[in-house]
Amino acid sequence: MPDQKTIGFLFIEGFADCEYGLLAASAVEWFGARAVSLTPDGKPVTGISGFKLMPDRSASINENTDLDAVAVIGSDHWADKAPPDAAELLMAVASRGGIVGGICAGTLALARAGMFENARHTSNGRDWISRHESGYAGDGNYQDVPHAVADGKIVSAPGSAPGTFALAFLQTLYPEKGSELARMRTLFAKEYAEAS
Repeated sequence: MPDQKTIGFLFIEGFADCEYGLLAASAVEWFGARAVSLTPDGKPVTGISGFKLMPDRSASINENTDLDAVAVIGSDHWADKAPPDAAELLMAVASRGGIVGGICAGTLALARAGMFENARHTSNGRDWISRHESGYAGDGNYQDVPHAVADGKIVSAPGSAPGTFALAFLQTLYPEKGSELARMRTLFAKEYAEAS
């Protein structure tokens, strides 16, 4: 596909298995995207489920010049005193007009990289993100909502919102695919409507 988009999924040790599946599978199945898995050093990591992930490549900017978008997947280790530094990759993708997204504690990587300076965003709660990244650039743009927030090419979500994260990310990456995205939203919403 000449217009195929490539999305990098950045995983670190202890990644949240529940946060990337809807986005990755929907991007590939519905839109023909190519999903690639990244870890900071290109080495395998283990999710909170105990599943091991063998990445396609490292998070080096030299290996990722083809990315149209990057999604930072949550892990408690993003909140460590010395977390992996994803800023160079995120800034490189953003500087060429790509989409940068983060879910759950993955939003801390975006905050540290300055991605929220001029973008409305959300995370796991205002107090939570401030406790872990006090005074980050753009903290006044925080939106205290339970769903994903997209502003320009920046997408963020609390860990409890993988469905709206997938939708907001894909709407930002594929703005011309309104009818397909509307069908996807209807499918996702139907699950919750019928279960409640």
